[in-house]
Amino acid sequence: MKIQVITLFPEMFTGVLGTSMLWKAQEQGIVSYELVNLRDFGLGPRKQVDDTPYGGGDGMLFKPEPVVAAIEHAKRKNAEAKVLLPTPRGKLYKQSDAKRLAAVAQDLIIVCPRYEGYDERITQWVDDSFCIGNYVLTGGEVPAMVIIDSVVRLLSGVLGGESSADIESFQADDRTIEFPQYTRPEDFRGLKVPEVLLSGHHAEIEAWRTAQTKTDKN
Repeated sequence: MKIQVITLFPEMFTGVLGTSMLWKAQEQGIVSYELVNLRDFGLGPRKQVDDTPYGGGDGMLFKPEPVVAAIEHAKRKNAEAKVLLPTPRGKLYKQSDAKRLAAVAQDLIIVCPRYEGYDERITQWVDDSFCIGNYVLTGGEVPAMVIIDSVVRLLSGVLGGESSADIESFQADDRTIEFPQYTRPEDFRGLKVPEVLLSGHHAEIEAWRTAQTKTDKN
């Protein structure tokens, strides 16, 4: 899988993509990343990428020309790559979306908006729009990182155990929250591991875990 990120701040991704599982996936050739600097597609001598909104209002919007030019540049690497746009106007991003994107293993292009947003016409070049939560961030870079992390970790060969991703929260239905887990020591400052987990009785352990599994009601 190849993931291209269109952003005004490519330096924000250096540490994230070069650490832990995202780095491991790249080292093993499971995924590759490319950061596309939107400023390279800006207009005029000042490389302008934004302008004031029609109809008035505060803030600046991404102009359509630089964004579409950057998408078309990325598409030349793979015309079939899926273009994603993190935005409050998108559907709520869930584990099922990450599973779907990972299962297809289709190349991705993620556009990171900034400022007050973007000219709505760029959505004609977008395949899917996602919102990672009901709150406002300063740009699309953090949501892009969330999407990348959630998808890449599900690609075959990235996580250590064969079933590591199968028993996690939200994996079954976007609502199921995994049971609590414990490790050594058995007693930490008076807080003890539940006796059933020390019993070695697998049926009772499974029953306890089932009872402790929760459902997100949001």
